[in-house]
Amino acid sequence: MPGTLVRFAWAGENRGVTTVASLYGPVAEDLQLVEDTLDLTAQTDFLPLQEMLQSVLSRGGKRLRPAIALLSGGFGEYDAQNQVLLATSIELLHTATLVHDDVIDASETRRGQPTANASFDNAATVMLGDYMFAHAAELVARTSHVGVIRLFAQTLKTMATGELRQDINAYDAESASMRDYYARIYGKTASLFETAGTGGALMSGATPEVVSALGEYGRCLGMAFQIVDDVLDFTATAAELGKPVGGDLLAGTLTLPSILLMEEASGGDVVRRLFASEDEGERESLLAEALGSIRAGDILERSQATALEWQGRAVASLEGLTSPSGRGNPQREALEGIAAFVVSRKF
Repeated sequence: MPGTLVRFAWAGENRGVTTVASLYGPVAEDLQLVEDTLDLTAQTDFLPLQEMLQSVLSRGGKRLRPAIALLSGGFGEYDAQNQVLLATSIELLHTATLVHDDVIDASETRRGQPTANASFDNAATVMLGDYMFAHAAELVARTSHVGVIRLFAQTLKTMATGELRQDINAYDAESASMRDYYARIYGKTASLFETAGTGGALMSGATPEVVSALGEYGRCLGMAFQIVDDVLDFTATAAELGKPVGGDLLAGTLTLPSILLMEEASGGDVVRRLFASEDEGERESLLAEALGSIRAGDILERSQATALEWQGRAVASLEGLTSPSGRGNPQREALEGIAAFVVSRKF
């Protein structure tokens, strides 16, 4: 496990490389068990399905959500077997939503690699996502923890609602309200972070106060994570994003930077014209104009400041949490480190 690499940059420092062991601390070894369980997920008797599963599960990732689930279990009676099952189900659920998102968005690349729907037909890719949802549910059911199983089901409904909000409001320039934006990113992203914190603590039998605190940590961190993602859509390179810059706006999705642009005198007009245009050349020109306006002012700085506010709430929710052993608190330190990483990452 110590050889596994995750790239990140602390705020104010140059981008660097750290090991999972240093970022996730006390659960680095159990994260390897999560990886092993994901590998087993891809082993099926039906070779075409196995090929598809290996294609989407072998791409790695930061594994933030399963790490949070494992770390949250450290505030109670830690049962490695059940914590790993929960953490794996959360990562599998996350990956399944990405598979479906790529079909909906007709995305050809993710993290610089071909998406499943670019490699296979859309119908097969939808069924692949469904299979992964079902397998994630089966993994969490193995824990026999009714409260966690119920939480998993509720989270899946919340995430589906978040996706529906985005799809139904696509290209609707009049839906640019902060309330709608926060509801959407909570559903699509923050709810699963919240489940990682809540579920990990529930699984370990932590006190209700601890469960609530870790759920709040996950919720706020998930909000910060998505806002940073939305900022990166305008600041990172296409190579870093693994997809076109400004892709969300081109797809009709209003994120925090574009909502702030619409609040400016001329910003709303360019977004409305972009959403209304059916001419590819005009759309590219309007996107370039919107990108230029967003980058020229203080919109990105204000958006990043909002992410930092959510990150601050996440860290504040950890105040008072102590390790059951009473000997230091490596879990809390690791959760604080993850929070710092989330708002300082560059891709």
